[in-house]
Amino acid sequence: MTVNDAAIGKRYEPLTYAVGREKIVEYALATGETDPVHLDVAAARAAGHADVVAPPMFAVVYQGRAVARAMFDPALAIDFAHLVHGEQEFRWERLAVAGDELTTTLTVADISEKMGIGFYAFATESLNQRGEAVCAGLWTNIVRPAQP
Repeated sequence: MTVNDAAIGKRYEPLTYAVGREKIVEYALATGETDPVHLDVAAARAAGHADVVAPPMFAVVYQGRAVARAMFDPALAIDFAHLVHGEQEFRWERLAVAGDELTTTLTVADISEKMGIGFYAFATESLNQRGEAVCAGLWTNIVRPAQP
């Protein structure tokens, strides 16, 4: 396999995600979260939050569309038949709460090849409606070589 690293540094148009209360509650329930700040407005407000608080890994919801856009970019020519998820890293500056509008920008951080395996790293940065950093991520995907 040969990867094309010409897209390194490519920055995609930002995408905005409106964080909804029900989406947070649904995500929390689906992932087994039991902390009331993720489930109940009154509990979240009693803890000093404006509304229910998204669990940290809710970042995959509001950043996922930006990552998908890059993965389907013909310029990257990712072979989905041989794609596997590598890893994700996140750094949170603050938690998202219901009512936030989070704008995520994605940059192709790296494209490389080692022993015939392609590595695609995407950096994401999400800001809230006040321009405050919420979460930065690094998403790594691996493309295995086609078998003869």
